[in-house]
Amino acid sequence: MWEKDIDINQVREIRTRTLVYFGCGAIEKIEDIAKDLKSKGIDKLIVMSGRNAYKSTGAWDYVEKALKHNGIGFINYDKVTPNPTTQAIDEAAGMAKEFGAKAVITIGGGSPTDAGKSVAILLKYPEKTAADIYEFTFTPTEAAPIVAINLTHGTGSETNRFAVATILEKNYKPAIAYDCIYPTYAIDDPKLMAKLSPKQTRYVSIDAVNHVVEAATSLVASPYSISLAREVIELVGKYLPKAIANAEDLEARYYLCYAAMMAGVAFDNGLLHYTHALEHPLSAVKPDFSHGLGLAILLPAVIRNIYAAKADTLAYILEPIVPGLKADASDTEKAATGVYEWLKSVDVPNKLKDEGFTDADVDKLTELAFTTPSLDGLLGIAPTKADKESVAKIYRDSL
Repeated sequence: MWEKDIDINQVREIRTRTLVYFGCGAIEKIEDIAKDLKSKGIDKLIVMSGRNAYKSTGAWDYVEKALKHNGIGFINYDKVTPNPTTQAIDEAAGMAKEFGAKAVITIGGGSPTDAGKSVAILLKYPEKTAADIYEFTFTPTEAAPIVAINLTHGTGSETNRFAVATILEKNYKPAIAYDCIYPTYAIDDPKLMAKLSPKQTRYVSIDAVNHVVEAATSLVASPYSISLAREVIELVGKYLPKAIANAEDLEARYYLCYAAMMAGVAFDNGLLHYTHALEHPLSAVKPDFSHGLGLAILLPAVIRNIYAAKADTLAYILEPIVPGLKADASDTEKAATGVYEWLKSVDVPNKLKDEGFTDADVDKLTELAFTTPSLDGLLGIAPTKADKESVAKIYRDSL
């Protein structure tokens, strides 16, 4: 396979809308990034992170050194949680404005990245709040520069224009997509991901698979998103078991990270539909619920719903994990069952009932899928008619 021709310790430049420094040792590029920021007059910034990973991975040692060496002042908001909230974003933005921050560095997975993107908007619109962003009371066209240092191989947020936050009081978890929040720079360094737990390793990689299944089958899918989808699923199918077996396998982390980055680009192009639209209500109602786990649980039922409509595409992209699918409706159940068997093979056999959801929750979850700002847009590009009956059936099939 072509992967053996790649030196994983050679840091490559991958250009999407974001300049991504990719490869083992890429974190060292933060020195060049800091120098560039300073040359553009950025002398203060805010660092967005969770409580621990930004330090335990070793990323902070490089970032702190580079900022100090280039005379850039900084404050650190280290309270970003999984499924970040609008309250936390407002708190961080308040700190950033008071400090005089002119840019944002994010260190973490999708949550710090998405929260940081939101803060970057609020630095340009100081009179607005995070709720204004996520309830779509205005359309931002500017944001402060963003540098995304990625610590997981799943979200893809470091390479695209999407962000997500939860409005707790309304059980809303909307998604935004604006050109102004593409990171200027991103760092994807597999060495920073070697400490991901087996559970996190599974969930974030399954997130990447969901990204491409949706991006390849939406009504706006393109040859690009389909080509990327097949490659992503092939790499995750090959390397996820290796990363689970040996967390320090940097070759496995490298290709899972590459798959996740491609998946982020894929859904930047082909967008998302059922699985993400239906997962957001799950983690909005239960903020501690893992996004990647929710996607895994929903995926077989979504495949069952859409297979007949997109059999040619799904038979092609799922081949690495469900071989031998026929490109017609007769293999619908084989596809859905095959995906579930693959999930079980990577130790994610969960159903919604295992996570505390019951049939009594279906009506509320279905309602949220249609009333949460932005999710109707995802459902509107699903390859089958997304009405309340079909959405409720997906939830029930996932119990």
